[in-house]
Amino acid sequence: MSAPGKLGPAIAARIIAAVNDGFDRQLRFTADLVAHPSVRADEQSAQDLLYTAMSERGLTMDRWQLDPAQIDVHEGGSPIAISYDDVTNVVGTYTPATNTGRTNTGRSLILNGHVDVVPTGPEDSWSRSPWDALIVDGWMYGRGSGDMKAGLAPNLSAYDAIRAAGFAATAPIYLQSVVEEECTGNGSLAALLRGYTADAVIIPEPEENMLVRANVGVIWFQVRVEGRPG
Repeated sequence: MSAPGKLGPAIAARIIAAVNDGFDRQLRFTADLVAHPSVRADEQSAQDLLYTAMSERGLTMDRWQLDPAQIDVHEGGSPIAISYDDVTNVVGTYTPATNTGRTNTGRSLILNGHVDVVPTGPEDSWSRSPWDALIVDGWMYGRGSGDMKAGLAPNLSAYDAIRAAGFAATAPIYLQSVVEEECTGNGSLAALLRGYTADAVIIPEPEENMLVRANVGVIWFQVRVEGRPG
């Protein structure tokens, strides 16, 4: 095995081959995920699918409802405009085996993605159902297919590829499917408040294959105008 922080060409080739071998499966799962509508506050079905997929991989599962009281008092919390009843995050945790003598010798990683999607608008304006993940000319269409169910599915596939290539991570990996990203970011905040931290986080948002280390934040404000209506 290469030294920590370095990846030799032979190891990289094995992992890339495993990714390629699993690509069709990844596409099918992405399409299945798109077929589960997950607009804001109605993500339960998609989260069920992801919970099952993570559980089948032997991950330690955690699913919890967002706590408005906890978020409301945090400096990173955003205004809550909907009920969080049955609005849940899902996290699957890989923990290195204790019988290898290599437990937690590596660096931990969070693979984060949001399952909520923007509204579809009038569905009769679509040429087909917005939840129909059709592939045309190499592009998958369907609400949320890019932002960001095509990130959530590869998170799982990356985990699969490492194992298929014959490797085992030596530090915890946390696969996170969070809600409340499109409007607030409170889903990821809830995961942080739940205690999920790591040495690094990868969020595979559709950023045109660029590595982005920071994004602009959000400013919430109200404008009050006094005057006489026209």
